[in-house]
Amino acid sequence: MFCHLRPMRRLCLEKIFPHWFPYSRALSGAEAVNALRPFYFAVHPDFFGQHPVEREINENSLKRLSVYLENLQKPGFKSLKPTQLTFYVRETDQSSSDGQEPFSTSGFRAVKFTLHTRDLLSTVLYILNSCSLSIEHIQSLNTNVHTQPLKEAKRMPDRPIKWDKSYYSFTGFKDPDEDLEQVSRMETTLTWQRSWGIAHRCSQLHSLSRLAQQNLETLKKAKGCTIIFTDRSGMSAVGHVMLGTMDVHHHWTKLFERLPSYFDLQRRLMILEDQISYLLGGIQVVYIEELQPVLTLEEYYSLLDVFYNRLLKSRIPFHPRSLRGLQMILNSDRYAPSLHELGHFNIPTLCDPANLQWFILTKAQQARENMKRKEELKVIENELIQASTKKFSLEKLYKEPSISSTQMVDCCKRLLEQSLPYLHGMHLCISHFYSVMQDGDLCIPWNWKNGEAIK
Repeated sequence: MFCHLRPMRRLCLEKIFPHWFPYSRALSGAEAVNALRPFYFAVHPDFFGQHPVEREINENSLKRLSVYLENLQKPGFKSLKPTQLTFYVRETDQSSSDGQEPFSTSGFRAVKFTLHTRDLLSTVLYILNSCSLSIEHIQSLNTNVHTQPLKEAKRMPDRPIKWDKSYYSFTGFKDPDEDLEQVSRMETTLTWQRSWGIAHRCSQLHSLSRLAQQNLETLKKAKGCTIIFTDRSGMSAVGHVMLGTMDVHHHWTKLFERLPSYFDLQRRLMILEDQISYLLGGIQVVYIEELQPVLTLEEYYSLLDVFYNRLLKSRIPFHPRSLRGLQMILNSDRYAPSLHELGHFNIPTLCDPANLQWFILTKAQQARENMKRKEELKVIENELIQASTKKFSLEKLYKEPSISSTQMVDCCKRLLEQSLPYLHGMHLCISHFYSVMQDGDLCIPWNWKNGEAIK
């Protein structure tokens, strides 16, 4: 289900951008943060601790860049003064010194560029291109993207031709404005954290609709975000906008107004994750909603910050990039590290550094094997869901987030051995208990007993 937020501007093309750029959709604040992640990782001051001059230059440039990006997101802005920035860029996997000043013996180079762009997408592309960083991850954010090398992009007019609607009706060609409008209507996703009934959901949507009528400009700040109706308002650890169902419009409005500051915190959080990864040999820090407590962005940032500072003090020696491909989650309620059956490490925030190093190194190979089995199990799970849906002519077959792939596979295998004609056209949810939801969805436990699955 989606929230219709519009209108959209047609974007102008600068000569350095790919030919798909004029027809790509606008970038949201949250997407801009994600798109610039390789850049932040390459220039963040914390990686220049032994080079105070370069560190200070990067700090000042990041502050000016942050102001520039915030101004771009303000409604009604017309133009910004050109902003000249200088960054020292670390050598990373994505970095290339092609056409740039070569890397020094310290492993970084100076990059200077001037921002004069008018929207988030062109700004992000310009920054990444100036630092010789890949833009492939940005193409996935846009529709109708056709790959073309950056250096082969041709200059297009800054004011594209605007045809009358009758032209498209007569020729049968597609109206690009209609394509853009359709994309814009599908940018903001709405979902629910709990299984509320249809009446409760309609009431929540009605409240959001009233807010949109009263203050659409404020609501537009959530463009590109996932909005979740839940028990409290704020931003979740994974960057979803949480609307507390017991809060009034005033609280929701305040939340939407604060989104730019949340996006800034999200940027700092991702940098913190990359710093932890750097210290732990490239292991990826992830947040798995189904397996971790529900945390706000502020709470999760605090958790990461405590863990990062402990790592800095201990300076555990890990070979650079030796643990790439592995994953870990942080837990505040554990005292010893463990390896999950899905392949990720459960690491306590206050874990002893020496024990942490020994545990990760001795369990690394098993973790890789577990992750491989997880991917194989996921394929089997999807095949069994499709087979069960087809056999019983179900309208929908799904599971609760707390149900593992192993449990779902076991459940579906046993279901396929049954003859259940009365499930035709139904919504079946695999859960931990028997129930019928207000919407009519039927819930059965994954470990149902023969003869008791349907009561």
